Amino acid sequence: MSKDHPIRIEPNPQRVRVRLGVKTVVDTTRALTLFEATYPGVQYVPREDADMSLLTRTDHHTRCPYKGEASYFSIKADGGSVENAVWTYETPIPEVAQIAGYLAFYPNKVEITVETK
Repeated sequence: MSKDHPIRIEPNPQRVRVRLGVKTVVDTTRALTLFEATYPGVQYVPREDADMSLLTRTDHHTRCPYKGEASYFSIKADGGSVENAVWTYETPIPEVAQIAGYLAFYPNKVEITVETK
């Protein structure tokens, strides 16, 4: 982690739901919120709390110098399909090892709600 690009990860006990149309893709209270530099926090959710039957791995990959190589999934649900809407760091760099295998979703491709108490 560099001082000019800080990253911190915090458990998020709030209920996080991800939907595509009316279909729920994720419903969890075990998300991690990753705060990176000045970007808005991103919800990373455990695969166990996602309906993996709706996700299809793609060949798309990207590399982040602060987190490592990301793999992608597309979502097929509710009669729709959204390409590369989900990313995951399966073997992230050690500084962000907490997010290994967790899933994150593009908020412009799905509906993400975080309930506040």
